[in-house]
Amino acid sequence: MKTQHNTVLITGGSAGIGFEIAKLFAQNGNQVIITGRNAERLQEAAAQLENTTAIVSDISKPDDVNQLVERLQKEFPMLNVVINNAGRAFAYSLSADGINAAGKATEEITTNYLSVVSLTEKLLPLLKRQNEATVVNVSSIVAFVPGSRTSTYSASKAALHSYTQALRYTLAADTAIKVFELMPPLVNTDFSQEIGGINGISPIVVAEALLEGLQQDTYEIHVGNTANLYKLFLSSPAEALLAMNNGR
Repeated sequence: MKTQHNTVLITGGSAGIGFEIAKLFAQNGNQVIITGRNAERLQEAAAQLENTTAIVSDISKPDDVNQLVERLQKEFPMLNVVINNAGRAFAYSLSADGINAAGKATEEITTNYLSVVSLTEKLLPLLKRQNEATVVNVSSIVAFVPGSRTSTYSASKAALHSYTQALRYTLAADTAIKVFELMPPLVNTDFSQEIGGINGISPIVVAEALLEGLQQDTYEIHVGNTANLYKLFLSSPAEALLAMNNGR
């Protein structure tokens, strides 16, 4: 995939991985659109970037998604790259009393999976009109190997991984749309602090790995230790589960 002269939408683009991806794309001569729920934070992010438009939008809300898609169709008819990056995560033990796992799982599934399905479906007609188009879903190593304190978050990313594979296979048959999956390990962002993000890698490393993977048409981009844990998962899922949860 070419990584210059695109029109790129990045959900959750005001901070963390999304912001660093936006910065790299903007620096490489792309028109960038970032979305987020917090208007002030979003405008602060856009002010630091070249060639970037900020649109306040909560992708977990159907009305916001519809308004976003309508605006993109009118103002950015050349949109050809969609990066589904916005996420939600909770850290807790399934054995804890009164934790409301179902409520937390609902938020995670809605943001990390269902909203991606909805936004992607609504943007497919626009993407199909382009000579080349790309969808990137930001997943995680926990799609393969769940963390015990991020169990429902892990499940939401497993659903996203399965959907991404099916979408890639389906669109390859009769469209020019390429589908990538970015799978980072733990990343040190504000988003991940509740799940130990202070021990994670820099979001800059993730953004750089994405651009390299796109340039090489690597459809499943394993960043950092994700590659090693994935290899272990292929040889022994049980050992990979222990490694994930024992910090090995």
